[in-house]
Amino acid sequence: MELKIYNSLTRKKQALKPINNCVNFYFCGPTVYWFQHIGNMRAFFVMDSVRRAVKYLGYEINHVMNITDVGHMTSDADEGEDKMEVASKREHKTPEQVAAFYWGQCWEDMQALNIEKPEHICPATSVIQDIINFVEKILENGYGYITENGVYFDTSKYAHYGELGGMNQNDKQFGARIAVDEKKRHPADFALWVKAKDNHIQRWDSPWGVGYPGWHIECSAIGNKFLGEHIDLHGGGVEHKTVHHENEIAQNYARCGHEVVDIWFHLEHLMFDGGKMSKSLGNIYTLSALKDKGYSPMDLRLFFLSAHYSKPQNFTFDALNSAKESYANLKKLILKHKSGQNKIEKAVLDELKNKFSAFVADDVNSPLALSVLWEALKNYPDSHDIYNLALDFDRFLGLKLNEVEEERLAIPDEIIAIAEQRKQAREHKDYATSDILRDKISSLGFTILDKPKNEYEIIKK
Repeated sequence: MELKIYNSLTRKKQALKPINNCVNFYFCGPTVYWFQHIGNMRAFFVMDSVRRAVKYLGYEINHVMNITDVGHMTSDADEGEDKMEVASKREHKTPEQVAAFYWGQCWEDMQALNIEKPEHICPATSVIQDIINFVEKILENGYGYITENGVYFDTSKYAHYGELGGMNQNDKQFGARIAVDEKKRHPADFALWVKAKDNHIQRWDSPWGVGYPGWHIECSAIGNKFLGEHIDLHGGGVEHKTVHHENEIAQNYARCGHEVVDIWFHLEHLMFDGGKMSKSLGNIYTLSALKDKGYSPMDLRLFFLSAHYSKPQNFTFDALNSAKESYANLKKLILKHKSGQNKIEKAVLDELKNKFSAFVADDVNSPLALSVLWEALKNYPDSHDIYNLALDFDRFLGLKLNEVEEERLAIPDEIIAIAEQRKQAREHKDYATSDILRDKISSLGFTILDKPKNEYEIIKK
């Protein structure tokens, strides 16, 4: 089935047309200067959902995600301090130490949310020479210029600059977000390479002096390195449209002489109680903070699945509580169907699968796809056929439905210790003690089943 995704550039849904059925997919990754909050995690969940949709519908995938560990200023333009420099000063660590720690925390959270690992994860600092080569090609092709502050992209040379964000170069507000550097030819021109000040920690030799790359160039260079001159699908947050991705489009054209990305897609923000999430308001939560409050990563993933990526999603604890309750009910239904004996006609199963696949194929519509799972679990008699269908759906949903029984059978250490004592009593033919310990296990809500060779199984009543 063909996957259609809303293209932010053409402003219409567009079918993927990958070469040799392999989708080249790029998604903008984290800037690793601080902990990633659940708004960031929603972005990576969307990345994962798109990836899973591509695979579920039968395509192969070559997926790249960058790690920004240099060059991202405290604004999204070319002004302020480098975020890695700020973190390095704050924590009295090297930028490399800061990046390693916060990327480790980020990846731990991504794994907890059952986010699949991209084929390529690339820190910007690992491809400095590739970035330099990319900038050299832009200069060679006449799209850049050098000042005493570094190398800039000349936006006037690219006729389509501003189209992604819906801005015209003749608009008086065009480039207003970007600080005016008197050395630049136009306010919207942006840094490809920045000449480093003497106290700047991260610095590399280049043909234009010691410096470091601008933020925008890393994604173009990394994409080119791993995916070449054709990218089927490129995604990121909606905040990237008007600057970061606009600049990527221009850079790619200047380097390659043609448009590189076929489809651009953007996810909307996660809100908190209808407003913006911000540190100053104290409403930013990390995954670990939610765990401390008693929520599982799958509770959050189910919450994320309930909204389409292109719409703002409102986070409240009432909504998360609802997702937690829904996930508990989902697990109960899964277990019922797992042991079910009823047979479901193949035509019925095929109809459910086709309905589910159609929603996945229609701009990765996770809420409607999820509704088909509930329909299958609630509307049909207990059947292992429905269980298998749910596991198939979970290739897209990523709710770890195949692990539900394992979670249900998790036995407290106290019960295991008593069971081991009983096992020893039985080995010594002390059946009176064995019976006492069996009754104690029962009083705590568990049943112990004896097996050959003095082995046993514990189940919850």
